[in-house]
Amino acid sequence: MRTYADLGILVPEVSLPKPGIDLRKWAVIAVDQFTSEPEYWERVEDIVGDAPSTLRLTLPEIFLDTPGVAQRIQRIQRTMRAYLDAGLLQSREGLIYVERTAGGRIRKGLMLCLDLERYDYTQGSTSLIRATEGTIVERLPPRMKIREGAPLELPHILVLIDDPRRTVIEPIAAARSRLEVLYDFDLMQGSGHLAGYAVGDPALEDGVVSALRRLARPEVFAAKHGVAADLPVLLFALGDGNHSLATAKGVWEKIKPSVGMDHPARYALVEVENVHDEGLEFEPIHRVLFGLKQDFVAALGAAFGADFSYVAVAGAQDMAGRVDAARGPAQVVGLVGGGAGRTFGVAEIRRPRSSLAVGTIQAVVDSFLDAGGAERIDYVHGRDVTVRLGSQPGNAAIYLPGMAKGDLFRTVILDGALPRKTFSMGEASEKRFYMEARRID
Repeated sequence: MRTYADLGILVPEVSLPKPGIDLRKWAVIAVDQFTSEPEYWERVEDIVGDAPSTLRLTLPEIFLDTPGVAQRIQRIQRTMRAYLDAGLLQSREGLIYVERTAGGRIRKGLMLCLDLERYDYTQGSTSLIRATEGTIVERLPPRMKIREGAPLELPHILVLIDDPRRTVIEPIAAARSRLEVLYDFDLMQGSGHLAGYAVGDPALEDGVVSALRRLARPEVFAAKHGVAADLPVLLFALGDGNHSLATAKGVWEKIKPSVGMDHPARYALVEVENVHDEGLEFEPIHRVLFGLKQDFVAALGAAFGADFSYVAVAGAQDMAGRVDAARGPAQVVGLVGGGAGRTFGVAEIRRPRSSLAVGTIQAVVDSFLDAGGAERIDYVHGRDVTVRLGSQPGNAAIYLPGMAKGDLFRTVILDGALPRKTFSMGEASEKRFYMEARRID
């Protein structure tokens, strides 16, 4: 394994399913998706059946709060060892170039490992690798139990670089026709297509390293973002899988005194993408409150006083249109339900308390939940799901505006981590599927 300590990266040894395994059944979407849609995971079970699958190596978060979680975790770890003992996985060393086709777009990525010693998810971090949203430490222990004692990691982590000149990943994409195809297949449930290629040419790897080193030069970083030359460089920013990388960090900090600094668990396998990739789109993550016990719209009015106004609208399309078209200093969000017989409405908050509407609203949502205003919250993708869940009796939904992806790095550099669940890299069905594995024991 080759390490580039100055960049915090390692060229990994990746395990892939052996030829003959049905990849459509093997690859399963990230576990943090469809957490309020059990029917999705029921369909996954039907598709997979008894075939080898990453469904048996991961724990969908819809089951995190159900009985028998400890037994599920033990079964996951046993299955990992069984797959390894049966020779279902074959290892190869090197970078992997990935193309994901979804929604008529092709998103380009590069599989490599990040050094957890160069990553800090705490608020105000100035590390080379940083979280882009707040990390809920309380969410880590159950995830750490899965990783602790597991011989494999399977990543759904997407990490972003800010490469406007397209110098890191795009040269590999241009050379794709001469790369070895490792996998190339359609994903289940209409989630698009996935292809992976071996980056075996040392010159291509050298080009990646050289381009990353240029991005990491303090003077280049400072000029690009218009910041002071002595400001610490942010090279890798978390896009998706923030809590998964934080979990890997937590396990590493726990075991490193006993295993030493050369242990494979020091690194985490991720997919790196360029925030300037035309195939990458940022989508807002909406909120749904379940088991409403108090009037949520009234709670918003109480929180913001004279700075708050609410107007009922005719339907979901009108609501979403007004939110998506809003401009100016006031922040606008859509509401589905919310109490007192409401159906659809739009709320405006003047003199907002955060630079992003999601931050302004989340503070009130947290207080509302703490006061027992609703039983629980979930974070969902897409207007249709938001409207469907928010329209159910006893629920309320918050439809939020999106964030421009070009603002991400500068916002994190200047303001620190964003409010949790601020943005999503594509809709739920476009999320990363588990395909590659890596030994961490």
